[in-house]
Formats: sequence, structure tokens, C-alpha cells
Amino acid sequence: MPGIGRILATMFLLETGPIDRFASIGHFASYARCIDSQRNSNGKKGEGNTKNGNKNLAWAFVEAAHFALRYCAQAKRFYERKKSKTNNVIATKALAH
Repeated sequence: MPGIGRILATMFLLETGPIDRFASIGHFASYARCIDSQRNSNGKKGEGNTKNGNKNLAWAFVEAAHFALRYCAQAKRFYERKKSKTNNVIATKALAH
């Protein structure tokens, strides 16, 4: 994968643990803080628990996104397209996801 070298790959491996403990990709993305935290109850949406998940994985995915942005043309195009609609922080998190 562009942006992920030996050190970040080792960090992903050690911080994630057994991958089969996650029921779906969405659960892993939530654990890695790559998506927003939402609380749904009785059809009402709320926010909360934003610090839930693994902060080290969140950092590692953003680092990988920065490296991919530097060296991968496809990642750069995705980032620029997302940045034109939002801001650079949201575009970086989307690329990390």
C-alpha cells in the first residue's frame, strides 16, 4: 500500500491484534478512529464518545495518508477532490480511512 512501510505496518499489526475480533470493516474503522462517533437511540442521532478507539492507530493511519499523498498520484487526486468540497483536515481523514 502506498504510504505504509515496515514500521507503520508493524504498528498496525501490533495495535490491531487478531483482526477476526472485528465483525466488519466498519467496526475496525471505528476502532481506528477513521470515522465519526455516533450514538443512535430511538431513531435519534447524537454525538459522543469521540475519544473511543485506539489513538495510536488513528495517528498511524494519518501518517500513512501523508506519505501516500506525497508519493501516490491516485491518492493525491482523491485528496484534492475531497479538499475542494471540504477542508484539508477532513480530506486527510478521508484519505486515511
